[in-house]
Amino acid sequence: MPIAPKDNFLYGVATSAAQIEGAAWEDGRLDSIWDVFARKKGKIKDRSHPSPGCDHYHLWQKDVENLVWLGVNAYRFSLSWSRLIPLGRGELNPKGVSFYQRLLAALRKNDIRPYVTLYHWDLPQSLEDKGGWTNRDITSWFVEYAHKVDKALGEFIDSYIILNEPLVFTALGYLLGIHAPGRRGLANFLKAMHHALLAQAEAARAIRAQNKQVRLGTSISCVMGYPYRQQEKDLRALARFDALMNRLFVDPVVGRGYPTQELPVLKKAERYFAPQDLEKICFDFDFWGINSYTTKLVKYAWYVPYVHYREIRRDLPRTEMDWEIEPQGIYDLLKKFGSYPEIKEILISENGAAFYDEVIGGKIYDFRRINYLKQHLAMVEKARQEGVPVRGYFVWSLMDNFEWAEGFRMRFGLFYVNYETKERLPKESAWWYRELIRGNT
Repeated sequence: MPIAPKDNFLYGVATSAAQIEGAAWEDGRLDSIWDVFARKKGKIKDRSHPSPGCDHYHLWQKDVENLVWLGVNAYRFSLSWSRLIPLGRGELNPKGVSFYQRLLAALRKNDIRPYVTLYHWDLPQSLEDKGGWTNRDITSWFVEYAHKVDKALGEFIDSYIILNEPLVFTALGYLLGIHAPGRRGLANFLKAMHHALLAQAEAARAIRAQNKQVRLGTSISCVMGYPYRQQEKDLRALARFDALMNRLFVDPVVGRGYPTQELPVLKKAERYFAPQDLEKICFDFDFWGINSYTTKLVKYAWYVPYVHYREIRRDLPRTEMDWEIEPQGIYDLLKKFGSYPEIKEILISENGAAFYDEVIGGKIYDFRRINYLKQHLAMVEKARQEGVPVRGYFVWSLMDNFEWAEGFRMRFGLFYVNYETKERLPKESAWWYRELIRGNT
């Protein structure tokens, strides 16, 4: 059975500024790391650039109308640091503030609860030039940003998500170099990881100090893993996988410390610690967001540095991103994090699927996406009925958008975007989600 809105459950959708806003150098906004990264040859698979986005900056009223049409009672979106403080530090940009004030006011007017992500990967390039997340000073830069944002916009916001998927932006951006800013190396990753945790907690404390009523959360990427065989080597490999993919940005925050027993390589981060750091990265969040899309089968592999596991391809349906579809994974993740006594409330802050979408007679028959959402929501409800404190579900995404290193070729949206005209068309999944929220399906 679907979860009825009357049960105080959030049915929402999610987006991020760098992926939809466009207007990259308009009204004072300056380069983010993704603007610079995308200009480098070979970094974006379809050779596109995020600068046009979906032109949400100019079409935001239409997008709010689409939210109202869907009937969602919550909308998760992010703020562009480069639009609000173009050089990363200094005074707020009045035009940037005005844009978000108008958007937030329209959401509140339509009884749509804004879940505002402070950082969704688009660091101002001027701060990256000073070391970005590898520079310990980013803690104070981020606190300054959070403080000014809440002072300017806090009256419209009752829920913040501090960071989006810190494992992804630190590992892909600073370890493997396949996301912005394109840096590589274990030392870069360990510094960025630790500084992200410090900045997250310090920013949350800064907001809490001046805004006692606001709800504070953060959002992590999660992938449920399963062992290739029920043998000791594979089970230990799975423990390392879980420590990296699911626990690395949870356990330190709730006071359990870094999972160094499973991942001894994390001990190398201690050289970047200052006194009381392990206490400083702790924060008692009101809620945790889980971003979950797929699952992995894990096997021991001695030759893989640091983690000693590899992923085994299973014969399962897959999305256009080549991610396997296994709805059981989201249930198992909810049960896993629901068992943490330190976690009071959980949101599925992202879940969705990319498929090849084609406009046929003015319609987009994305029935595979409907099936994906239906199956995953059924698992969310199963966990909820078993007592897991999951209070909301956000589809990724409201509309097709710039999907990072994939460019514009991967479509996750409930609304199809014609990137030439910027027209939005509701897919069949949008109609289905609308009826689900109304209780008619």
